[in-house]
Amino acid sequence: MKSLKVVFFGTPEFAQTALAAIHQSNHEVVGVVTVADKASGRGQKINQSAVKMYAVENNLNVLQPEKLRNPEFLDEIKSLNADVFVVVAFRMMPKILFEMPELGTFNLHASLLPDYRGAAPINYAVINGEEKTGATTFFINEKIDEGNILLQEEIEILPDENAGSLHDRLMEIGAQLIVKTLDGLSENSITEKPQPQVEHPKNAFKIFKEDTRIDFTKTSKEVHQFILGMSPYPAAFTTLKIEEEEKGLKIYSGKFDITNHEKTSGTLDISKNEFRIYTKDGIYYPLELQLEGKKRMNVKDFLNGFRNFEEIKMA
Repeated sequence: MKSLKVVFFGTPEFAQTALAAIHQSNHEVVGVVTVADKASGRGQKINQSAVKMYAVENNLNVLQPEKLRNPEFLDEIKSLNADVFVVVAFRMMPKILFEMPELGTFNLHASLLPDYRGAAPINYAVINGEEKTGATTFFINEKIDEGNILLQEEIEILPDENAGSLHDRLMEIGAQLIVKTLDGLSENSITEKPQPQVEHPKNAFKIFKEDTRIDFTKTSKEVHQFILGMSPYPAAFTTLKIEEEEKGLKIYSGKFDITNHEKTSGTLDISKNEFRIYTKDGIYYPLELQLEGKKRMNVKDFLNGFRNFEEIKMA
């Protein structure tokens, strides 16, 4: 099998695992492209991406362009004479860049395309209560997540699995799928296939803060899946009114009962021993949560932090 020369594009931990798999394979990483270092936090500490940290530790050639159309950057990339570019959790690439290598540029996406195109495929697969998902490698074109499919691998979503756990499993499966794709391209044994035409593919749009609020007028199962799909990040939230002050409450996990009740959806019963929130068709019991300004904790510790439960309401 021919060893391919690869330029890798990526940023977070999900991409770092893929880079490590390529680096440890038969193929050669001739360049790593990632975001510029950023100052953040109180001390304005300089933070490097997970991909950069791995690349530096392993003496790989790192490039951090501000703009992907920068002529100097494009010249530098061209001089690496890569056979193929691999993209994982990066940004939109211009055509002048993704058309550069002889074998093309392929991306890893954490869903079974064409379903869940977009920025948050793992979250939405859990939110929607899917029983399976997977990873797809596909050639990049000018449309987002719509290029020809190379390989796919399917996995089951476990009962009560949250987005964090599914992310970690797909991260490992995806990394191996990339190596398998590189092997197949080097042996010319993969036949690329256009994505199936689906009239209404399931979408995975970017999640903004306002999208993470829990709607307790939905069914208990829908509330439960929404919380799992947002856990641990970006985290689903609601708002409590404690005396006269409103505070955000993130909920990371819980359980539910389907039961008839006369309560208004979204109201709560709270005491030293129990925290219940009424839904359309039952009761949701938060088990792990975080009140604004406090650390994440289990419900028992949360309830122990209050003396007067009469003053706590849903805002």
